[in-house]
Amino acid sequence: MKKTLLTVFYLLFLLPCVFSESEVDSLLSVLDNTIAARKRYTADKEKKILTIKAKLNSALSLEDKFHIQDQLIAEYQSFKCDSALAYVDRNIRVASALGNQEYLHNSRLKQAFVLSISGLFTPALRVLESIDYSSLLSYQKVLYCWSYIRYNENLIKYMDDRTYEKIYLEENNRYRDSLMALLTPGSDMYLKEQAFKLSAQKAYSRSAAVQLKLFEKEQPNSHGYAMSAMGLATVYKALGNVGLEEKYLLLAAITDVQLAVKENESLLALAVYLYKKGDVERAFNYIQASLEDANFYNSRFRNTVIARVHPIIEATYLAKIEQQKRNLRLYALAISVFVAILIVTLYLLYKQMRIVSKSRKELRNINDELVAVNQKLDEANLIRERYIGYYINQCAVYLDKLEEYRKYVHRKIKAGQTEDLQKLSSSKVVLERDVEALYNDFDETFFEVYPNFVHEFNGLLKESERYTLKKGQLNTELRIFALIRLGITDVNQIATFLRYSIQTIYNYKSKVKGKALCESDHFEDKVKKIGSLPRK
Repeated sequence: MKKTLLTVFYLLFLLPCVFSESEVDSLLSVLDNTIAARKRYTADKEKKILTIKAKLNSALSLEDKFHIQDQLIAEYQSFKCDSALAYVDRNIRVASALGNQEYLHNSRLKQAFVLSISGLFTPALRVLESIDYSSLLSYQKVLYCWSYIRYNENLIKYMDDRTYEKIYLEENNRYRDSLMALLTPGSDMYLKEQAFKLSAQKAYSRSAAVQLKLFEKEQPNSHGYAMSAMGLATVYKALGNVGLEEKYLLLAAITDVQLAVKENESLLALAVYLYKKGDVERAFNYIQASLEDANFYNSRFRNTVIARVHPIIEATYLAKIEQQKRNLRLYALAISVFVAILIVTLYLLYKQMRIVSKSRKELRNINDELVAVNQKLDEANLIRERYIGYYINQCAVYLDKLEEYRKYVHRKIKAGQTEDLQKLSSSKVVLERDVEALYNDFDETFFEVYPNFVHEFNGLLKESERYTLKKGQLNTELRIFALIRLGITDVNQIATFLRYSIQTIYNYKSKVKGKALCESDHFEDKVKKIGSLPRK
């Protein structure tokens, strides 16, 4: 049973609040846009009034004039109180001229109502007291009681005094009883006053139920719709249902602004509500709009009520603006410091990147140098392998030859054949054959290390000066540069190896350099790079 009651409570009270959350946000946006278009709504109202005034100029009789001015009173009643009072005075004179007591009483009742909502309570009371209640028609007695109730309600809000409030509330209860006695039970006006009576008795739930039915009958975008929504907002406030209170305050305020109702309490009530809710910016905007409306209407009563809360909301709003400015200055300072730190960081990072880049470049250069050195070492190792083997082999061959030569000489001496020895020693055939074999072995070994030497060497020469040689053989000129490629740059060593004079070696070198495509000073450097081993 307890669980069921909690569920019902949730459905009745919590769900409407949740459901209206997005609806309220939409209504707030609508109200903001509506307030932004207030001048257009005011202009439409003034245009409508001008249309009615145009009819007044063509009025044929005092009767017609009274009814047209009655329309103007209805339009001005919630738009401009001074104009409304002016036309009420005109109708009082017309009614007097016509000698029509009904018209006169109607005009006096309207005069009392406009005086009370404009804050002129003493003149309003005098007008009400001057009217003979017993002489009024039934519907006029209704208006009289209704006007007295509105007068007391406005006076309570104006005075804001608990002592007098009780007196005027008791008086209102008597007038409401009299009013309800004049009305047909079950009629809309009867139900409305019944709802207000229930609220006065703090039976807010019952009052809300009655007012909700009446609200559903009201035509949207009408003054009755706005008044009914305001009544619901008041009763939901008493019930503590803030969601529905806000919703109906918004509906009342939107309708009042669209109808250019300058005498309204919806915007003021909404501003106070939003201020308590914490929406200070909107509260300030709405109370400013409410104050402008009150000034336009020239309502002393509404200005006085607004003056009690306006400074509080304004001070809070200005304090919030100042706090926002301080926050902005603080954020600007923080951003400036952050930007400064970022700039310094970027600068240090840039410097570090330059250092890293420089280090990488140096490291790359060192790596290149190491690769070159390794290449030279590999090349030197290859040359060493080939030529060490070659010269060990040559030494062994020449030792064998020397041994054979020794044995040959020994046999000749032993045989006494000295003439044969003399002939052998005087002949160069053997020497030349050995020299040729030496050079052939050198060439063969060199081509093992640098197989494309001749092709690449020719690439350094003019096309008409290039060499065409037997496969696996070098001529004297190429042999000189082959020795240079092997790292033997000493002319004396080259001359000794090739069995030429130093000058002859220089002549050969000069001759070849004269055939080169590049400058002679750089020729030998290019030769030294021929056939370099590829980088790993």
